[in-house]
Amino acid sequence: MISQLEKEITFRFLKTRKNDGFLNIISIFSFIGIGLGVAVLIVVMSVMNGFRTELINKIVGFNAHVTVKPYEYKIDLDKIKNKDLKLISENLMLSNSGEAIILNNDISKGIVLRGYSNQDFSKIKIIQDQTFIGDKNSLVKNSISIGKELSFILDVKIGDSITLMSSSGVKTIIGNLPKQKTFKISSLFESGLVDFDTNVVFMNLETLEEFIDLDPQKRNLEIYLRNPQNIDKQKMIVQKIFPNEFIFSWSDMNKSLFSALKVERNVMFIILSLIIIVAAFNIISGLTILVKNKTRDIAILKSIGVLNKSIIKIFFLIGIIIGTSATIFGIILGLTFSMYVENLRQFLSSVFNISLFPEEIYFLSTMPSEINPLSIFLISLCSIFITIIVSIFPALKAAKLDPIKALKYE
Repeated sequence: MISQLEKEITFRFLKTRKNDGFLNIISIFSFIGIGLGVAVLIVVMSVMNGFRTELINKIVGFNAHVTVKPYEYKIDLDKIKNKDLKLISENLMLSNSGEAIILNNDISKGIVLRGYSNQDFSKIKIIQDQTFIGDKNSLVKNSISIGKELSFILDVKIGDSITLMSSSGVKTIIGNLPKQKTFKISSLFESGLVDFDTNVVFMNLETLEEFIDLDPQKRNLEIYLRNPQNIDKQKMIVQKIFPNEFIFSWSDMNKSLFSALKVERNVMFIILSLIIIVAAFNIISGLTILVKNKTRDIAILKSIGVLNKSIIKIFFLIGIIIGTSATIFGIILGLTFSMYVENLRQFLSSVFNISLFPEEIYFLSTMPSEINPLSIFLISLCSIFITIIVSIFPALKAAKLDPIKALKYE
């Protein structure tokens, strides 16, 4: 317990005096250093968490959550009626995919073709978004749906026709020639991921299989889950239902990306924690100088019967108060920046005429931010813990002071 005397002495020592100029500067720099370290950590963790969440939402909105791919034989569609599958799935649809080349004027570009029936196409999440332009039920024969970014690259719009060249060939008297066909653009979609919007084209399932010579018996079953975040357990359920097929999820397809994000987030946390550690060491300097300046006061306190443990508590409390108040200041500053990080990015980009978050590198058009209470708690805990550690040494040094020698030399 802390006595009233210890509290009063602590707050009296915290008050600045004219002859404490250099000490005040150290205390101010300690406060600012810890506060900024906490704020920067919160902002970086919020942006990293937001980037991960936004990326997951974009990926699961564009790709199937779980895909069942046949090895040799056609998927047994009777298993779709399984009660366990119905409990976890929201939509089930058959699909197929292939590759082709777009030929339009002087532009040629490799693309990935994804085939769905006209009925299933309208169930895909990005097709239901407000950003979708066109008729959702228009994925019929000889029509395609392309990304908005790809339409800008090709300089085309809804109603225009483009030529696709298939990877399969047509036998002629002079040998095999690539199959070419003209398709009409019926709609434009926007996933929010530039990589998808420029490289993926939707096509009617039967038209795709005819165009690339795919076997209808080898169609994939795409499963869209009610809760795509908890993917591992649900993948195991699907694996039990389809034991003879190859099962993979959106997490498997992007494992290296999310592993890299996790490593980067952890490394950033460690590196930025050094800011707090360096700032916290200023507390040692400040408290050591404070002990030196308060030598006479400490000697008087000891001579009137104040115990060593009370002296330890007083200087320990001073360090804790500086560290805790700086941490609270850092939390407020970090939360404010986290909430307005996108506005700040736009402001800096316009003022300095630079791109701080290029879409082609980071996939997203805006800088996301997600404030995680657990991350803030851990950052605050680390900051206060470091402050506690660095406050111990000066407090012990104050307690070891000999009052007789101190008063003698005063």
